[in-house]
Amino acid sequence: MKLLPLAPRGQTPIRALTIAGTDSGGGAGIQADSRTMAMCGVHACVAVAAVTVQNSLGVSGFHEIPPETVAAQVRCVVDDIGVTAAKTGMLASTAIIEAVAQVCTEVGIGHGRQIPLVVDPVCASMHGDPLLHAEALDAVRTVLVPQATVVTPNLDEIRLITGIEVVDDPTARRAAEALHVLGAQWAIVKGGHLRTSPDSTDLLFDGDRFLEFTSPRIDTGNDHGGGDTLAAAIASALAHGWSVPDAVAFAKEWVTKCLEWSYDLGGGHGPVNPLWRLQA
Repeated sequence: MKLLPLAPRGQTPIRALTIAGTDSGGGAGIQADSRTMAMCGVHACVAVAAVTVQNSLGVSGFHEIPPETVAAQVRCVVDDIGVTAAKTGMLASTAIIEAVAQVCTEVGIGHGRQIPLVVDPVCASMHGDPLLHAEALDAVRTVLVPQATVVTPNLDEIRLITGIEVVDDPTARRAAEALHVLGAQWAIVKGGHLRTSPDSTDLLFDGDRFLEFTSPRIDTGNDHGGGDTLAAAIASALAHGWSVPDAVAFAKEWVTKCLEWSYDLGGGHGPVNPLWRLQA
């Protein structure tokens, strides 16, 4: 696969911003975003929206950062350091979603603006533990998704956001259309959780055309942080100036390699491994 370039020694790398929650187990969230961005030649700036209490077995709690503090992190990073792409992850509440949308509009991040935004609309962990207050789903639909240059929900999140149960290609296309109607510039319907298929096909839609990205399904239970890693890889490629279809194609190959190099951790699901680039 074609890799994103690393900055030469002493040269300031491309910068991107992740607005998300932490993972105390180190497999997902801001930790996963930062690892992938670093391996993709990007300096990762962060705006912490929530602190989770979790390990490989699940999430036992989380603490929300005050919305004004989340917004202030975004503002101060963009004003001083500057970024060429951004992504969101766990935003936890309506108030945080609204604060993030407002500050992104203010600093020029999001759909129709100079800085592209990848929205990973995190609703629950892979174990099913809630990472978003139930009443915030409406804010995801009406406030967050319309900000997205690219929106990257998994199948459970698609069902919660659109009401569509994706079970095959026709329902995947309906879901992509529904996400686009909500306001996303580009919508991805990921096939990783559609385990009845021997391959994993992600569908990308811009209101006009459907593009498919297929990879072999990797037989591993160590897939913690896979969604974060995919979204961070897309954001990294966009930060380097790639088009959305090219960024998604890169990210699909990237997360497949991360799954191939995943490892055991704790007593539950281990993480995908962006550090494969150091060893391959």
